[in-house]
Amino acid sequence: MAAWNADENADLRGPLDVSRAATMVIDAQDTVVGWSPAAERLLGYRPEEVVGRPLSAFLSAGPSASVAPLSHRLRGNETRTARRRDGLELVLATAVSPLSGSATAERVLIATELTDFRLWDFRLALFDGLATQSPVGLAVYDTDLRLIWCNTAYEREIGRPFAEFRGHRADELYAGGRFVTKGHPPTLEAVMRRVLDTGEPFLDLHFRGRPPSDPETDHLWSCAYYRLQDADGHVFGVCEDAFDISDRHRAQQRLALLVEAGRGIGTALDVMVTARKVTEVAVPGFASTVTVDLAGEVLEGEVPAGSGVTQAPLVRAARCSAEDDAAAGPGATSSPVPERSPVEYPSGSPQDRCLSSGGLVLDDTTLVVPLRAGDGMLGLVTFVRGSGAAVFDGGEVALADELVARTAVSIDNARRFTRERTAALTLQRQLLPQKLPEGSAGDLAYRYLPTDDVTGVGGDWFDVIPLSGARVGLVVGDVVGHGLQAAATMGRLRTTVHAFAQMDMDPVELLSRLDDLVAQSAEEQWGEMGMPDGTHADVTTGATCLYAVYDPVSRHCVMARAGHLPPAVVAPDGRVSFPDLPAGPPLGLGGLPFESMEVELPVGSLLALFTDGLVEARDRDIDHGLAVLGRVLSERCASLDELCDRVVAELLPDGSTADDTALLLVRTRELDTTQVAAWELPAEPVTAGRFRDLTTRQLHRWGLEELSFTTELVVSELVTNAVRYAEGPVQVRLIRDRTLWCEVADTGHTSPHLRHSGEDDEGGRGLFIVAQLVQRWGTRYSGSGKTIWTEQALPGPG
Repeated sequence: MAAWNADENADLRGPLDVSRAATMVIDAQDTVVGWSPAAERLLGYRPEEVVGRPLSAFLSAGPSASVAPLSHRLRGNETRTARRRDGLELVLATAVSPLSGSATAERVLIATELTDFRLWDFRLALFDGLATQSPVGLAVYDTDLRLIWCNTAYEREIGRPFAEFRGHRADELYAGGRFVTKGHPPTLEAVMRRVLDTGEPFLDLHFRGRPPSDPETDHLWSCAYYRLQDADGHVFGVCEDAFDISDRHRAQQRLALLVEAGRGIGTALDVMVTARKVTEVAVPGFASTVTVDLAGEVLEGEVPAGSGVTQAPLVRAARCSAEDDAAAGPGATSSPVPERSPVEYPSGSPQDRCLSSGGLVLDDTTLVVPLRAGDGMLGLVTFVRGSGAAVFDGGEVALADELVARTAVSIDNARRFTRERTAALTLQRQLLPQKLPEGSAGDLAYRYLPTDDVTGVGGDWFDVIPLSGARVGLVVGDVVGHGLQAAATMGRLRTTVHAFAQMDMDPVELLSRLDDLVAQSAEEQWGEMGMPDGTHADVTTGATCLYAVYDPVSRHCVMARAGHLPPAVVAPDGRVSFPDLPAGPPLGLGGLPFESMEVELPVGSLLALFTDGLVEARDRDIDHGLAVLGRVLSERCASLDELCDRVVAELLPDGSTADDTALLLVRTRELDTTQVAAWELPAEPVTAGRFRDLTTRQLHRWGLEELSFTTELVVSELVTNAVRYAEGPVQVRLIRDRTLWCEVADTGHTSPHLRHSGEDDEGGRGLFIVAQLVQRWGTRYSGSGKTIWTEQALPGPG
């Protein structure tokens, strides 16, 4: 049977069944001639008290007027009022039928309490509703997990008459389906077997599949499974409740997609990032592949020419695919197009039609939506679903349109920002760093005041350069002249100093190299940069520079200067001094060597690097300016930013200056001894192994077990090279700062270099391996030898 049919089961009387209801046998005159034990229990009369008496002595002759008639399913039955032996009245549901085989027209009257009958009648109606009217699919499987009954909703879902799939297993009916929830057996049959074995139900399991009635579309059901057993506890099967929640799930997905889009799209004022974000939001939940193609002008911050549809060439801004080899859609190339590469679509493709019409185009599993901002078209977004996937319905098309509209607003904002930022960077790219690097060497603050307040650029500069071993390089310099030309020269010098510093040159070597380059540049420019009066506009020669390196491990600061003012040093107790640092000649003049000076700075010392525009003016000599500077800096209670502001207020009260001005303040810090571990061992074959053990134990003490393998390999390779090619003891130092520094020092001065070893070479790969394992590596030299250092990022939290 396809579903429960109440009419076919009308003879199942439930409470009026003769096997359990009160039964009386009456003759043609309605005299009681038979009385069952159930009748005695119901009315309280013993057989000898009622047999031979008329039925009317304790039972009304007709239906009870105060009680509604019985269900139409039991035609011929009626309600009567009975009087019990104890005097109480009962309303009964009764049925009368001829006594089979009786020759005297005797009849059987069956009775039960009306409340029991009403309950059974309600249950019968309820079961009929569940079987024929419920939207929830119901199915009953026997203990062999074969289907023995289902309701109309379940039959409709299968799409065939019940007789054709009676006896099937669930996994046969929904082949290829799967649960999307976790924490239970993986298959339908395994779930039902667990229910049968344990009696514990499963509720709200989400099952995804394609029903036989709709084999082209994925559906999602919320399922429940529970064991069926009779009053005696006999298990006879398991029931499955399944409600199709596909529409609700799709609506929730659409809402979640918009929420995710609102959270992610537009958070960055970058056209490419915004385009990439919309593809990431839509894949894989909404489409298998999403591409964003923009007019090339948009990436440059401009609006495509014209209005409405766009004729501008498109470039690929972003692509995201759930499948590595998924195509970008009809008309696209078969392989993914790299970002910023030109994209062309053949005539008649969905993308071509979208560009031509300026409207949305839906073609089977491809949906193309234009990106519009005002009256202009910025590009288009293509959503593609893989083969066999459902086509985009009306709600999904509206969702895509809303998603692209939000993206268009964000891309247009990013485009405007790109235009403004490009213009600003054109002026600023040769200027000072906008943000100083963070480090453990000290706290930093600065002020920069160019003389040319129209362009906002000048020839003074400063820099803070992170160096190996947690050290920091501090630079301040002054180029002759002002304006864009001086700023361009300053930019070249700053870049050169930065490159030399990254090569771990000491201050003397750095200034010497810089001096050679400046002199060479001046000779090359001689005769090329002439003024009308025959003079030359070389602003490089005569530039001054001060370079210092501070080590927070030793608290030593090494500095040298090329014609620049010495720094101010303020001790923790407020005493101010200007170190007697040899001046050296300005850059490009040559003739004299540079000399360095090393000082030890207590923790909390203040180091001030500045240009002469801060302390020198037409109305005061430089000594007065230095005295004012020292007095302000000695105010130890003030923060670095406050000190900068006070220095500027005292020395440049009206905010103007006849010369460019730069001020850099550094309050020194010291690395704790627990952050540094150093060892020295003789250069022996076993030294590498001993250093590995020491390194591993130290990393475990620091909680950096994740870096043990890499660091052991680095130490082993570097120490082995030191033992093989150098003489004297080998030193290893580990520094746990914002990163992990590993240094191996020996007495050799030979510069190491990377090389690619041949397949037959037995060695030569050590440094190459080290370079692949670490974030950075390098070499620095000292009077006693060289140090090879590496830097590794610390493991992230969690």
